[in-house]
Amino acid sequence: MSTNGKKYDIQGFTPEGFALQHMDELIQLCDKQMDSYDRDLVERAYKLAYLSHDGITRASGEPYFLHPLAVAKIVIEELNLDDVSVAAALLHDTVEDTEVSLDDIKKEFGDTVALLIDGLTKISGAFKSKNIKQAETFMKFIMAMSKDYRVVFIKLADRLHNMRTLSSLATSKQVRIATETQELYAPLAHRIGLYIVKSELEDLCFRAMDPTGYKFIARKLKEKKESREEFIELFMEPIKEQLHNAGFNFEIKGRPKHIYSIYKKMMRQQKPFEEIYDLFAIRIILDEPHTKEDCWRVYSFITDSYTPIPARFRDFISVPKVNGYQSLHTTVITNRGRKVEVQIRTRMMDRVAEQGLAAHWKYKEGSNKNSDLEKLIGWIRDSLEQPRPDQATEFMEDFQLNLYTDEIYVFTPKGELKTLPKGSTPIDFAFDIHSEIGERSIAAKVNGKIVPLRQVLQSGDQVEIITGKNSNLNPDWINDVVTHKAKSRIRQYIRQEERKMSDKGREEWLKKAEKLNLEISDQDLAKVINKLGFPSTQSMYYAIGVDSYDVNKLVKGVKSFLSKGRVDDEDEAKSKGVGLSEEEFEDRYYDQAQSANKKLLVMDGNLSNIKYSFAACCNPIPGDEVVGYISRNGELKIHRTNCNNLRHLIKTDPDHIVDVSWAKAAGSQFVGAIRIIGEDRVGLINDISTVISSSLKTNMKSINVNSDTGSFEGTLILYVEDIKHLEKVIKRIMQIDGIKQAYRYE
Repeated sequence: MSTNGKKYDIQGFTPEGFALQHMDELIQLCDKQMDSYDRDLVERAYKLAYLSHDGITRASGEPYFLHPLAVAKIVIEELNLDDVSVAAALLHDTVEDTEVSLDDIKKEFGDTVALLIDGLTKISGAFKSKNIKQAETFMKFIMAMSKDYRVVFIKLADRLHNMRTLSSLATSKQVRIATETQELYAPLAHRIGLYIVKSELEDLCFRAMDPTGYKFIARKLKEKKESREEFIELFMEPIKEQLHNAGFNFEIKGRPKHIYSIYKKMMRQQKPFEEIYDLFAIRIILDEPHTKEDCWRVYSFITDSYTPIPARFRDFISVPKVNGYQSLHTTVITNRGRKVEVQIRTRMMDRVAEQGLAAHWKYKEGSNKNSDLEKLIGWIRDSLEQPRPDQATEFMEDFQLNLYTDEIYVFTPKGELKTLPKGSTPIDFAFDIHSEIGERSIAAKVNGKIVPLRQVLQSGDQVEIITGKNSNLNPDWINDVVTHKAKSRIRQYIRQEERKMSDKGREEWLKKAEKLNLEISDQDLAKVINKLGFPSTQSMYYAIGVDSYDVNKLVKGVKSFLSKGRVDDEDEAKSKGVGLSEEEFEDRYYDQAQSANKKLLVMDGNLSNIKYSFAACCNPIPGDEVVGYISRNGELKIHRTNCNNLRHLIKTDPDHIVDVSWAKAAGSQFVGAIRIIGEDRVGLINDISTVISSSLKTNMKSINVNSDTGSFEGTLILYVEDIKHLEKVIKRIMQIDGIKQAYRYE
């Protein structure tokens, strides 16, 4: 085999002595672990690895070749991968550290082995260019884009062997590598289901970073091993008897927790080793066909024998952890006062807990998560631990999945990678950086181009947030965010604003009442407000506070009530514009509709400071689907999205079209209109008013009716929360006797 300036005679090379001994051990391991494999492939990879690393030593002084060999053994024995993975493990450092090129690998071993080695080389390069904090997130990005997940498994095997042989390096290097491993590789192992690897990596990191603490805990665990096993046997004796009598097939595990997890508990609880009572957990694992219901039966056996501590009970079967972990946890007290943690789970639950792959797999909305999880975990575990000749290659080819199918990866202007849920907008991004950035956001740039703050981001986008000096929080953002952090802050803001507006409206009313010497009890005021179509006093105050209801109408209603004991229907009818001509009614409708809640128009995060007008061609009103068009003189015209003129503008001047929307805070109201056609009869208008005001708790602003020879046509103007609210009103009006048609007035 010819490489860049050097020839390696793989075919003519016959290993002897040291080299032959290790190749024989490798082949024996493959024979033991694999049902079938390409022996020639493994031997050729072994020979090239041996020859290309010849003369190179590690920091320990050992031949460098022993490292890729050890990685290959981990891949076979501990990860149960295939022959292609073994070849790639043997050759994983050749392209980066020797004269062997990727083309050489491809010619000699094929595209798949070359693909794996290329991936491993790229991952190594990526880590060197990223700081530790960014490395974990960046790794997820690499994984999501990876063409073959065997790359990640082999990389973990590589890191595991490096950590096992870390002691030969200088202390500073040990700490640097251990820190990187703890921040990056251990979480990664957990995420792809390698719980045992993850635990060992954490312990090895702890040993490098705090050797004294590691040795102390290891010594304590060793001292207590015999007494621990004795105690477990004694503790389980009465429970085993009940399980056997009930016909259960089960296994008992009493392994100690790994050293680093004990250390973390000591630090978290600020307790010495002797006071950490759950140094181990007794696990009762039920074999198939036992189900989760059987776990509860076992729980009852335990509590029959020992006294449970209620505060220490955890039901992770009914409510699994985010990572899919399921088990019943209880802590009981023995007759001698010792606390013991017991975990009860099925065999499948134990596999999930041991493998840990479920920790970061996401599923589509509406899927049966538990069923999908069990199938996925079972399939992957079985494929890894018991690969069949016809399955190993298929498994690896199919295992090209994204660990985070519902996450996206975006970059800051400085190139820092951020992970966000799928569907996130620049608003989510801003709040992810800092709450203050989110609150002061006024616009965003995505890939250098100004976009609306509510635009959905895509993986790979580079996002820049433009902020103002003051808070620009918009209640309407609640519909445009998906992250908890953003939603929580916006909801808090909405509640604060609602209180402010309600207080403002109440103040305005009290000033009017004081000026006019109006005195009315809270109970009677509530009656007046209800008659005027508001469900509560607070809703009336809010409407006054946001200028969607004139306080003088409340004054008029109160005066009518105080003088007559009721709100005067005649005065109310006049105030609603009964008897207007069709032209007068239409003018009033558009004037009221377009002025109502005008401050709630949003463009790219800005509210009241935008200068705009409504296009006469389509007369949009709050609640309509709208867009803006920036004319050549800089004026912003608001069009309905179904406007014919708008279609022409989009074709001829698309760069001047901007997104706008109606911001909607809880309690805000829009003006809408309904056209009604039906049979004229006595009391019909009163019935309509009653349905709208009393039944639907909707405030009617005005009504215009024309009657002729037993039929009538009318138009109502009323306040609604949104289009759905308007549709609900229309549906209810259609149920009134005599109504033939009711539809939105355009």
